[in-house]
Amino acid sequence: MTSALRKLTLELREDIKSSMTLPAFSAGFTSGVGLLVAQIAFGSFIFSGALDSFSSQGIGLILFGNFAACLIVAITSGYRGAVAGLSPALVVIMATIASTISAEGEAMFVTTVAIFVMSAMIIGLCFILIGRFQMSNVVRFIPYPVAAGFVAGIGGIVCFEAVKLMSGGQPLSTFLNYVELGGLMKWVPGTLFGIALYYAMKNWRNMFILPVSVAIAILAYHLILNELDISGDAARQAGLLLRSTADGNLWPSVLPADLLHLDWIAIIDQMPNIMTLMLIAVVSIIMNVAGLELAVDQELDWNKEFKSVGIASMVSGLGGGTVATLVVPASLRSKLFGATTRLTGLFAAAIIGVALVFGDGMLEFIPTALVGGMLIFAGVGMLDNGLVRSRQRVPWSEYSIILLIFLTIVGIGLIEGVVIGMLASVIFFVVRLSRESSIIDNFNVRNRHSNKVRSIPDQAILLSEGERAQVYLLGGYIFFGNIVPLVSQLRESLDTHRPTCLMLDFTNVSGFGHSAAITFGRFLQSTNSNGVKLVLSGMSKRLNIDLERNLSPDALKDMVLEQDTDRGLERCEDYILSKLDSDMTHDMLMDISFEDMERSLERQTQFEELVDELEQLFPICEHAAEVRIAGLDELSDSVQLLVAGKASAYDDGARRIHQFSRSDLIHQIDRLEHTATYILSDEPCRVLALTSEDRTWLEEHHSGLAMKLYRYLFSEYVGR
Repeated sequence: MTSALRKLTLELREDIKSSMTLPAFSAGFTSGVGLLVAQIAFGSFIFSGALDSFSSQGIGLILFGNFAACLIVAITSGYRGAVAGLSPALVVIMATIASTISAEGEAMFVTTVAIFVMSAMIIGLCFILIGRFQMSNVVRFIPYPVAAGFVAGIGGIVCFEAVKLMSGGQPLSTFLNYVELGGLMKWVPGTLFGIALYYAMKNWRNMFILPVSVAIAILAYHLILNELDISGDAARQAGLLLRSTADGNLWPSVLPADLLHLDWIAIIDQMPNIMTLMLIAVVSIIMNVAGLELAVDQELDWNKEFKSVGIASMVSGLGGGTVATLVVPASLRSKLFGATTRLTGLFAAAIIGVALVFGDGMLEFIPTALVGGMLIFAGVGMLDNGLVRSRQRVPWSEYSIILLIFLTIVGIGLIEGVVIGMLASVIFFVVRLSRESSIIDNFNVRNRHSNKVRSIPDQAILLSEGERAQVYLLGGYIFFGNIVPLVSQLRESLDTHRPTCLMLDFTNVSGFGHSAAITFGRFLQSTNSNGVKLVLSGMSKRLNIDLERNLSPDALKDMVLEQDTDRGLERCEDYILSKLDSDMTHDMLMDISFEDMERSLERQTQFEELVDELEQLFPICEHAAEVRIAGLDELSDSVQLLVAGKASAYDDGARRIHQFSRSDLIHQIDRLEHTATYILSDEPCRVLALTSEDRTWLEEHHSGLAMKLYRYLFSEYVGR
């Protein structure tokens, strides 16, 4: 804690010295004023209707939450210049909670506040845990159609409720009251102001538009009231101006003694809405962090941002405030003003704090139309992002999910929209995944060999008959949606190629669904019973268990299980060789491989002559089977020739990537995917090792033999 405070102090001192104070104040003031008006609008919307007599107290709680969020996020966020507040996406569900509390009077207000505080504390704790245990990657990938549909649906509700608020809370079903001249005068000016403000800021991107527009709107509104000879009291009585319902300051609004009015049954009844609020809070923070990354062109530490917002929400909740999220437009101002400093958020928090302490009387000068206009401003922005812009980003199949969620939320309800959206996304995911092939690659052992050394006759047999072993590399998660197409493809391959050996590699398979395991088990059993040798490679322990549960012991007994792809290919080759070697005549093999055998015999003769001379000067090392022959350090310093036996090179994952046989130079193998880290003997081996000192001595005392050695090594290198 002490080191964090010291770091913060140093950062602020550096920012002040670097002449960032004035730009930070300009950005912070502009953001603070914009947030102040927006949060007042949100508070008025949430605490309306039956809670209208507590609207000032409710606005005070919203402002305190915004003050705490700005202050904490400014100090703890990974982005210097971050500004936080209450997200418009959360306002709708909070208003739903406030309007459906089964209590009356002060009990209704206190219970509503208690639910908001409890939600802020729980959500804040969840965010802190997500950040603490590095789990942001688990929750951040909410399907885009779901997120866009939520945003669009909430935007639509915000717009409808804004019109309703400006019209004095009349139900939207009383359509005629809205289209009469008197009704139009209540909601049309605010609606036009909100729409114009959004498109002005979208097209011109001048950050002074918002505070200047708000100031002009308030001034013009009061001038019109004065010209119409309407007093402030009369305007407030008619619902044209906000009314102050607080006796003193806006905060604190709830005291410990007020908790006696809590209705615990009402809180329990609101649990579905509270869960929805938590879900939308997660969606909001994900979209806002992603949006801020894109806007400022800077990669953020998502875990740190979750912790920052979590701490802010908990501090806000302790003071009776609400959930906090990053506010992208306000945070972006710090970069546009050249003030990416924590001072920006601190100044914004100071503006809201001053209004919180001295702003009770201020509320009475704010036009209701301005409050509605700010809600329209927020709602139109969400509609634009959720419906208009998303149409250019996603295909119609995914856009239909966005429309479905939007229409459900607007027409039926938010919770129903959440449920339908999740179900639609799951169904879409299953359908789409079922169309994706689980087969990554298909080949035979004629096209691709194992790393085991084969004799020239064996190579000839595999080249001629390798198509009899078909190999399929599988990948992804195999479940009920894609198992049927996979099995159909495999059966079609069996009918087409009629192999005697079928190898299925599971190295890239992440898992098996239970239904898929049953179906796949039946396929394996029927294939095995038809006389096709089955080789299964790269299966994890979990996949092995699933297989054992769905196959009979007799079927499992006839199958071959290997640890990796290379070992599986080796078993397929062994099976083909065992079946065909006795059938092919000696003359046929000689015709196929005579030239290769001639070259091999010539090379062996050269090697034997070379070793006969070298072993008189240098000792030959004897190695038992399954022992480590050499590591990277030894290979880089010495020349090692395998005089007898076989040895294999392995990577750090214990995968064999090459096998050496008699007369081979043992060297480091560097393949595209794997690099050898050590050499292990497959059987008893004899190795002739020459260090750099040995080679120097050989060059000085037996130059002819040294030249013969280097000529052989060169031919070995060119051969590879």
